[in-house]
Parts: sequence; structure tokens; C-alpha cells
Amino acid sequence: MNSGCYTAIATPYQAGNVDYENLAKLVDFQIQNGISGIIAVGTTGESPVLNWDEHNKVTEVVASKTKGKCLCIAGTGSNNTAESMEGTQHAAKAGANGVLLVDPYYNGPSSIEIRREYVAPIAAAFPDLDIIPYVIPGRTGAQLLPEDLALLYKSHPNVSSVKEATANLANMRRTRECCGPDYMIFSGDDGMTYQMMTDPQIKAAGVISVVSNVAPRALSEMVQLLNQGNQSEAESLMLKLEPLFGLVTVKTTEQTPYGEVECRARNPLGLKTLMSILGMPSGNCRQPLGKMTRNGIDAVIEATRKVHANAPQILQPLADFFNIDIADRLENPAYREGLYYESY
Repeated sequence: MNSGCYTAIATPYQAGNVDYENLAKLVDFQIQNGISGIIAVGTTGESPVLNWDEHNKVTEVVASKTKGKCLCIAGTGSNNTAESMEGTQHAAKAGANGVLLVDPYYNGPSSIEIRREYVAPIAAAFPDLDIIPYVIPGRTGAQLLPEDLALLYKSHPNVSSVKEATANLANMRRTRECCGPDYMIFSGDDGMTYQMMTDPQIKAAGVISVVSNVAPRALSEMVQLLNQGNQSEAESLMLKLEPLFGLVTVKTTEQTPYGEVECRARNPLGLKTLMSILGMPSGNCRQPLGKMTRNGIDAVIEATRKVHANAPQILQPLADFFNIDIADRLENPAYREGLYYESY
């Protein structure tokens, strides 16, 4: 795996079915705008709600479209090692360059179990694939620790990178300390990428991004500037992108008949809602993800308005590729219809 910006691509639907034709268009958009690679069927691609036939077909489409142009990393993680092994075998046959293995969720193995019973067997079975652990305890309730990452790297040279989404800087620094200078740490959180790449005790190599679904050129440029040591220009670009980083989790306060509650619209709901508003092929999320609240929609639109007003060049590649009038899509209420719950 190379340093750079990788897009965790959203899976589009039409009438509830995976829209493979528009998936290919989304991949073309990413490639045209300089992305380093595509993550097929990650969290943003709604891996929990795709069956394995759909899952494998998405990987095939992405691997085919990216061949010779950028890397394809297939999300094949599971809380079942045998299932993950089968998915990885399919990804290898489809031509993927690597696989992303999320920590096993719900059954919650310890770090030593994740290493010995999950990542290591897959790494040993597929020595020619990059095996990328995906550490996100806030979603999985489990965590592969830095010490076990280092042991994996020592035993399996193809486990030489990690998608780090702990939001814990101390954990990231410990990963660098344990794994050494050549190990690649990728940000799993758009909003922390700049900090992770500029922290001398972390030295992240890039990001596996959600926001690059709508702004691939700008995210790629920011990562490239940081890898070149051009911190000031990268910081300026990061600040222009920053309102979009909140799309990963949109938090609002909602009124119910019983008082106030906090509502969290979690990835990819905010992103796919924006894609729909902007006229990109996306479709709704699959249940149990549903719609945003009206307050959530307002937050998404306001964030995007800020970016478009302050740095219109960020969304211009999207406008050009999909023949979209960004201002019209953001200001016309008709484009929001059906995308939010009318009441709590």
C-alpha cells in the first residue's frame, strides 16, 4: 500500500438494489480526480447490509475499474474468520491489491485473539495481498492493540499498515513506537488527518476518507502537500474542507413528546444524503439506517454552503463530472424532499 488518499466509496442503490452501473461512474470520478485507491465495501459502502453476493460483485466492479489506474482495497472483515477468509479469497481472485479487516464486532475477542485467530491466518493464507487491520473500537467494541500490530508486522510483512480510527493520539503514537518508522498509519477519521500527518510521533501516511466521495481532488491534494512537507498550504486547504468533516457523524438535538434527545446520524447517512441533494448517484441507505431529521438536513446543507461559498473549487470537479449546478442543488428545497423524517 502506498501513502496517499484512499476513498471508502459509497455503494449506490436504485430501487433498493445495488446500482453497479453508477458504482462504476463513482469510481471513474474518483480516478479522474487523482485518488490513490478505492476501498470497496467498507463501512461507508454499507458492508453490514450487503449480502456476500453483492459484496463480492462490488469488489469485482471496483477491481476492474481501478486496474492499472489506482489501488483497489476490498473490505473483507467480519466477526467470523472463516467468512472473512472466503471474502478475502474472492477479493484476491477479483484482482484486489489488498483487503481491509475491521476488528471483529460484537463477539469482542481480545487483542491477542484478533491477532492470532483472525488477522494472522488471513495474512498467512494470502502473502501477496496487503492486509490492513481496521481499528475502530467505537464501532466494534474490540481493539487490536499497537503491541499486537507490531507482532503481526514482524511475523507477516504484508501486514505493514493500519487504518487508525481510535481518535486516541496516545494510541497512535504507541503504534508508531512499536511498529517503527516504515510502518504506515492511515487516518480513519477525515477530521484528524492533518493532525495525524503533522504529529512527529505519529507521521501518518495518508487517509482512508469518507469526504473524498464528494471532494476527491481536494483531499488528495491536502495529503500530497503534507507528504511533501508543505504544511502551510495543506493547513489552508484543510480549513476550507473542515465543514465537510462533520458529515461523518451529524449530531443534533431533537424534541420528542418526552423531552430532548441527542440524535446521531452516523456514516454513511450524512454523506449519502449530501450526495442525493447534490444529484450524485447514491440512493438511500439500507435499513436499519434510514433518514436524517430536518435539523440534520439543515446541518448538512449549511456545512456544504460554507465550503461552496469560501472555496468553490473544492466541489467544482463534482459539478463538472456530473453536470451539476451546486448552488441550485443547495438552495432548492425540492432536492431535499423525502430525505428526512417530517417528525421525530
